[in-house]
Formats: sequence, structure tokens, C-alpha cells
Amino acid sequence: MEHPDLARPDLRSLPPEHLAALVAALGERPFRARQLYRWLHLKGAATLDEITDVPRALRDALAARTELVTLERATEQRSVDGTIKWTWRTADGKLVESVYMPESDRKTLCVSSQVGCAVGCTFCLTGTMGLARNLTPGEIVDQVHRANRRLVELGEGEGPRPLTNLVFMGMGEPLANYRSLKAALDILLSEDGPNFSHRHVTVSTSGLVPVMRRLGEETQVKLAVSLNATTDAQRDALMPINRRYPLAELLRACREFPMKQGRRITFEYVLLGGVNDASEDAERLARLLRGIPAKVNLIPYNENPGLGFGAPAPERVEAFQAVLVARNVTAVIRKNRGRDISAACGQLAAEGGPGDPRRRATPDGEPLTRAPAAG
Repeated sequence: MEHPDLARPDLRSLPPEHLAALVAALGERPFRARQLYRWLHLKGAATLDEITDVPRALRDALAARTELVTLERATEQRSVDGTIKWTWRTADGKLVESVYMPESDRKTLCVSSQVGCAVGCTFCLTGTMGLARNLTPGEIVDQVHRANRRLVELGEGEGPRPLTNLVFMGMGEPLANYRSLKAALDILLSEDGPNFSHRHVTVSTSGLVPVMRRLGEETQVKLAVSLNATTDAQRDALMPINRRYPLAELLRACREFPMKQGRRITFEYVLLGGVNDASEDAERLARLLRGIPAKVNLIPYNENPGLGFGAPAPERVEAFQAVLVARNVTAVIRKNRGRDISAACGQLAAEGGPGDPRRRATPDGEPLTRAPAAG
């Protein structure tokens, strides 16, 4: 389910060697390929016309044989806490979202990898959309380029790359679109491109076990695992992927994950009020993670309309953290960023998109609801 409408290759998706082959086929000298690549991925050129130090004849030849797919900024929303959510429109009219989260020591972009998501976690708004298609490498990368350029315009940093960190925690399951993800990572980490450090790039997965090892073998980026439950029955109800890759299999893959010395796997645990936030859950979680270099991000649930789950009480969150810390598990309560603009964890759904439940209703006009999953 790649981009359905591109009859010609997208320049922004091409790895350096393919760009070099294309330039050679057009009879140009090899240095032009690097020049183009730097314009596309260091400067984030939106059009071929911006590439002013490349001969017009080459630009015309490229325009005749390729596309340069650039995302269009459809909406921009700024939170009271400085978070910015952008909705991007693709060339075929799909909508995807990415979120900028500034902090004193870093500027992070949360990047989407798919239009919608097929995983179907019952507490996540993105999962209600279903999966429309995978994003191409160029569409993944261009979220970063458009964000960088917009941040410079807003005075949020100096060009060409104000962003310091990337987290693949937006719309979609990144490992379900591994080919495009890997190609995008190669570009984003390249010296002639944005040149992000692999220490500052994190890929999150809901537990696509067969691809996890491949990610560890083929990249050095950091891994985050969306766990959210401590028993198979509980996780089956919250995350249907657990029926295919149950907890024991997932945690075995985490123990075997190829990892640089000193690195840890981040386990994301969304706390759902009255569902998975009991002290017994915390104790089970500590036992499950024994022997894994781990850090736990505790995420108090961001309530979504019609999904039937509630946020935990603040004292419940603190008690859960205390149980983990007492058992020598590093546990951090993650700040909820951008809740007022539906930019927080589990809230990305490209509002107005075809699967957005805020557009759906029952025949009598009432919004769809879902009963809380059993814990």
C-alpha cells in the first residue's frame, strides 16, 4: 500500500546511490548528485526551482522524469505549553500529523509513518482510522523538512535544522512500514542530510516481534515498546497485536534485541484509570522487565471522545511509579504535551479524515462509544 498515484520516482525518496545513477543517466557529472541530495535533505528544498546552483537543463530533465513530492501544511495548532501540531496533506490528498515538542534542552518532532493505523489499540484515536496506506520514505522525511523550515520561520531556532530529536511515535506502526522507515532513517541520519545522531532518534513499536530484531541489526536508533499491560488477557483486550505476539514472545525479543552497551529499551505504559493502573499491575510490570535494560515512561491517559476510557487519578500514577522505583525500575511520569490541541499521545487522528470517530455517529445521532476493556 505505497503511494498509489506516483508514476515517476520521487526524488525525495531516493537514496544517494539511486540519485547518483539518475544523474549519471542524464549525462551529468557525479558531483551534481551530492549537490541535489544536500538541497533536498540538508536545506529541505520544496521545489526544483529553489535549487538555484544546479543548471536549468538538469532541473528540467529531472522535472520531466521524476516527481518532487512536498507535503502541504493543511493546519497548524499551537498549545499553551508551546507544542505545535501540524496536519500535512499528501499529494493524493491524505492527511497525516506530526507534533513539535520544545523543551529547554531539546526540540523534538513526533513523526508519523502511515496514514492511519491497522494495529487497532482500543484506547488510541489513531487506531479508529484504520490504515489507508503506508507513507513513502520521502513523505516520512518531508515531515522533518517542513517542520524545520516552519520552525525557522516562527523564530524557534536557526536553520537549516532547529530540531534535535526525532521520535517515531506518530500515526501508524513504524515497523509495519519497515522498508520506508529504514530508507527514511538512512536519509535523516546521513551526513549530507539532516545528520541526526542515532542517539537522538527513537522508533516505537506496539510489538511487531519479527521486525524488532531487524531494526536492531540494521540501525543503531533507540527502541521504544508500547506495552500498556502486564497480562496477556489484559493486553489482548487493549492491543489486538498481543494475540499474535503475546507478552512472553515480545519480552523475549526485547531481551534479545541487539543494543549498544549502555542503551536501554524504553517501555511506554499508558495508565488507564481502573484498567491497568493498580499496584498489582506495577508489581507484575517490575517482574516482567527483570533482566532487561529498561526505562519505563508512564503516560497518564489522554481521554479521547467515544473510546470509553478514563484518566487515572494523579495519586494513582504516583503510587504506580513508587512501586516500580522501589523495585529498582527506572520510571518517569511523562508530561502530557499538547492536550488542548489533541496533540498528546494517542490523540493523532488527522481530524476530519475519513476514519475520525468525531465524524461518525449512530443512526440516532449519538456518538459511538466503547465500553472500557476489562483489566
